Amino acid sequence: MLMTHTFRYRTIWISDVHLGTKGCQAELLLDFLKHTESDTLYLVGDMIDGWRLKSAWYWPQAHNDVVQKLLRKARKGTRVIYVPGNHDEFARAYINHQFGGVVVQRHVMHRTADGRRLLVMHGDELDAVIQSAKWLAFLGDWAYRLALFLNIYFNAFRRVLGYKYWSLSAYLKYKVKNAVAHIGKFEELAAAYARERGADGVVCGHIHHPEVREVGGLLYANDGDWVESCTALVEHEDGRLELLRWREPLAERRAAGPEVDRRGSLGVPARV
Repeated sequence: MLMTHTFRYRTIWISDVHLGTKGCQAELLLDFLKHTESDTLYLVGDMIDGWRLKSAWYWPQAHNDVVQKLLRKARKGTRVIYVPGNHDEFARAYINHQFGGVVVQRHVMHRTADGRRLLVMHGDELDAVIQSAKWLAFLGDWAYRLALFLNIYFNAFRRVLGYKYWSLSAYLKYKVKNAVAHIGKFEELAAAYARERGADGVVCGHIHHPEVREVGGLLYANDGDWVESCTALVEHEDGRLELLRWREPLAERRAAGPEVDRRGSLGVPARV
């Protein structure tokens, strides 16, 4: 029996969907969008992978369905705000414009129900590689896509053996010393960037590493991605934030509902 319950939130943040690539988990995102509602929905960059589409066109029906679903939410009254990232930087030419009810913004200051001011940004502004050596960013993107390609066959073999999904690319990324150091530095830079702008915290994406924690006295929240982690950041009516993981097989969640990442829910104080 299909899950029919809809989970209602004050705010939802998603990013790094990378529509236009084979790694995009469009079906899982569609399932998430069908079973969640919110007053405000933030699209925090890299929704469409313009880098990849320039070199090879890939746009299956499920990717088109995601776009249609987002536009339908905007038509039905959800406040949808699109903050473009580096992979969809073409959309930055349309800052302060509106398309189908979706408003394009460079940065947004979100106020939570409990009064906190959270700076919403993609995060590539803080990435020195993106800003000063874009060719290295393209090389890193190629290596990442190669890891995702290998990940498909690796997990196909695991399924034959009866094991659950396990991300080889995520394991390689988080176990490499330089990658771990890069993530930590990014989090510190994001918190400092938000502090300079008078915010109480920051919500971003870009590095595909979902996390909600305190960094330097400010709230740091990364909503993850829809390539590996399949996560979203949500705000409840009381202002509490949670990371939702939508990676488990649909059959397992139809009865249990979404898996909540406890690191990003109960572990975060109501006010920072």
